[in-house]
Amino acid sequence: MEKTELLNIISQIIYDKKGFNILALDLRGISSICDYIIIAEGNVERHIKAIANEIIEQLKKLNQKPLHVEGLQDSDWVVIDYLDIMVHLFKPHLRETYALEQLWNAGKIIDLKIKVEN
Repeated sequence: MEKTELLNIISQIIYDKKGFNILALDLRGISSICDYIIIAEGNVERHIKAIANEIIEQLKKLNQKPLHVEGLQDSDWVVIDYLDIMVHLFKPHLRETYALEQLWNAGKIIDLKIKVEN
């Protein structure tokens, strides 16, 4: 599966579970940690945990299993590591605090293909 296709699938899952402020950055040539990063927000811990679990379950159906998942117990900030793609789900105040967009500001913003239902 192409990485950009996987980015769009993950982003769509986040959107469908009512996650918001979804951003994907291309970090190829910038980071040795991963090629792409997705950053998004959920309202409360339960919401973030639900989004994370949905991503994990839906991607397992596509034979994509995370290398590591961190933060599901606390759920203020959950990181799902798919080796080439890292997903960061935050409560809004923590996203501001850690400002990953600023840390990785050399990354190119990716135009995600999210289907919006009316």
